[in-house]
Amino acid sequence: MGQRPEYGSRVSVASLNTRGTPLLGSRLAERYRAIGEYFEAGDVDVVSFQEVLTYWHLRQLTAGLPSFRYAGYRPSALGPAGGLVTMSRRRLVGTVYQRFPRLPGRSAAALPRRSRLTAPWKGSLMVRLAEPSLRVINTHLLANFDADWTEQSRYYEVHRHQLAALTSIVESIDGPLVVTGDFNISRDSSLFAEFVEKSRLADAFEDCPPTFHPEYLGPGQRAHCIDFLLFSRNSLRAEKAHLIFTDKVPMKNGAGFASDHLGLTATVGTRES
Repeated sequence: MGQRPEYGSRVSVASLNTRGTPLLGSRLAERYRAIGEYFEAGDVDVVSFQEVLTYWHLRQLTAGLPSFRYAGYRPSALGPAGGLVTMSRRRLVGTVYQRFPRLPGRSAAALPRRSRLTAPWKGSLMVRLAEPSLRVINTHLLANFDADWTEQSRYYEVHRHQLAALTSIVESIDGPLVVTGDFNISRDSSLFAEFVEKSRLADAFEDCPPTFHPEYLGPGQRAHCIDFLLFSRNSLRAEKAHLIFTDKVPMKNGAGFASDHLGLTATVGTRES
């Protein structure tokens, strides 16, 4: 097990969408065990997880993370609301979940049935650390199955709607803030550029490489940077940003990817530290 970090003004934050595809036969228990072993051996303080869909998923995840004593999520009938869970080695003193507002009728009607069914369950989870004073937002936007982020895309207005709601949350926060998660929008899109400008957030990665394993993409598709680790640029700075789970990990029945997504991690600290 890795050496525990000394608590101070710097915080190491990570983000990972945990589902893996296909949904059936994805070796979820093995993958969650590998994910736990990775974080237990490292020095990350806070991890934002997406697609922890049921309480069974949650039990599998927390069992492998004994040093992450604090779990932030909002209970719902089947599991954590929005599939969002934030695990922390540092004490959490507040947890708030906000579902994205209902989609405008015309925007929703343009979506495929699968997207219309999942859109109402998307949202953002915010936790607050006791020390240092830092809020971490964990979010998951609707998946874009067309991989088209132009203004002509049938997902464009939906994503603008969800990003506007996320921007409102960011603007309501007074103090240091980190925003992480699976945005399902390309870093090269106007959607991302508009969001970081309005939210006044900075990207921990100067050049974000693809965050989705190409092995899980369909024919002719290419991977994009769709997962982000952002921070309030006026009060924080970021260092040591890098991707995690880039390669296959050892598992009982043979090596495999921990998820269809790659993870991200960075250390953030106040500008005075």
